[in-house]
Amino acid sequence: MISVVLVDDHALVRTGYRLMLDAEPDISVVGEAGDGLEALEVIRALGPDVVIMDLHMPRLDGVAATEQITASLPDTRVLALSTFDLDENVVAALRAGADGFLPKDISPEELAEAVRVVHRGEAAVAPRLLTRLIGTFVRGPVRPRGGAVTGLTAREQEILTLIGRGLSNTEIAGRLEVSPSTVKNHVTSLFAKLEVRDRAQAVIVAYEAGLVSPGE
Repeated sequence: MISVVLVDDHALVRTGYRLMLDAEPDISVVGEAGDGLEALEVIRALGPDVVIMDLHMPRLDGVAATEQITASLPDTRVLALSTFDLDENVVAALRAGADGFLPKDISPEELAEAVRVVHRGEAAVAPRLLTRLIGTFVRGPVRPRGGAVTGLTAREQEILTLIGRGLSNTEIAGRLEVSPSTVKNHVTSLFAKLEVRDRAQAVIVAYEAGLVSPGE
């Protein structure tokens, strides 16, 4: 059973998400919070598998709350929600450690599947949506982050660049004329070297390192 905490400053929204998720046989909503500060108390007390986090809240916003949760509870996954597809706070939340992003007008099926995806340790965000987000909110040249790609092989750096451009493992395999399993092994290795948890954070690293430019 996947335990979930809902964080949103609108009680009606939380009720809707609870009804959606509690209808699933493998998901259970164990707690709720109406703002970031309350969320930290609830999440530290309950230690849920997944937190569904609204980004726009009073007292402590979802980005700051996400940063504290991922730093202190690395086994808890955060799924960010926003009213807007293109929201610079989404990029900030992913940078802070969120494992995925969904717009608030998702279907019950999409919400439940996203919870399962982030619980498995994968990123619940379409690569092309992520690159569109970053391309929209990164302005001008990106200054490389210190040591961001240090230690990567030439092939790993090439794959990181393609990840940054929004390609899936299958698409990367076709581009490089290798097997998908080979790409998967390279991705696992470069994630470990970069100390990123998922594809979403890897895309951000690719932009920060200057491997991919906004609008490319």
